[in-house]
Amino acid sequence: MSFIRRAATVLAATTALTAGLALPALAHVSIQPGSAEQGSFSKVAFRVPNERDDASTTKVEVSLPTDHPLAFVSVKPVPGWKVQVTEGKLPAPVKTEYGDLDEAVTKIVWSGGEIKPGEFQEFEVSLGKLPTDVDQLFFPTKQTYSGGEVVDWSDAPKADGSEAEHPAPLLKLVPAAAGGGHGAPASAAPAAGTPTAAASAAASAAPAAAAETSQADSTARLLGGAGLVVGVIGVVVGVVGLRRRPTA
Repeated sequence: MSFIRRAATVLAATTALTAGLALPALAHVSIQPGSAEQGSFSKVAFRVPNERDDASTTKVEVSLPTDHPLAFVSVKPVPGWKVQVTEGKLPAPVKTEYGDLDEAVTKIVWSGGEIKPGEFQEFEVSLGKLPTDVDQLFFPTKQTYSGGEVVDWSDAPKADGSEAEHPAPLLKLVPAAAGGGHGAPASAAPAAGTPTAAASAAASAAPAAAAETSQADSTARLLGGAGLVVGVIGVVVGVVGLRRRPTA
């Protein structure tokens, strides 16, 4: 019996480890995909999971960077949700190929909808042009629940490389591929010289294939973890069977 208890303990530990490896990819507010080319016009999705069992997410507020502002921002409608795009003055004018930028989109708020427990929602946004002088952009996000709780996803990465308690959604920027590709189709790019105040309607949304690919990756991790647990169970059952086998 002591052997069976030890085997059960090993199985429980393996199950906990597998869950720990598989679930973090599904938690926290994140950007899908997590990277884009510098200097590109790109479509991203803010993926918002509901992390509560007794409340629904009813409001999502995303703040856009003002130190590296984006001249052109447009949003894709989400059924059941209202969206408000806010422009504001920048702390200091920023020089761009479209001229000096002194105001830009600073905040996007989705409200009126509902993300129920055990569900997630993706809010798609077209952004551009992405800066070429930095390798990442942060998008602090506030998630409001039906019970009144507000979770502020605004923590920067820790110096030791470990994940913060409430990490801000992060978009990594990589050098443009050879040939001058910019990720999103050319139709997403507005004409040069278009004023920032009209930027919200300028860029068009690209296909959602990247978000679907990320979702498939998360599912594969879960299935892989489940396979590991099943394999451990098989080993435990086999060893128990051998110990009970009568000797000749």
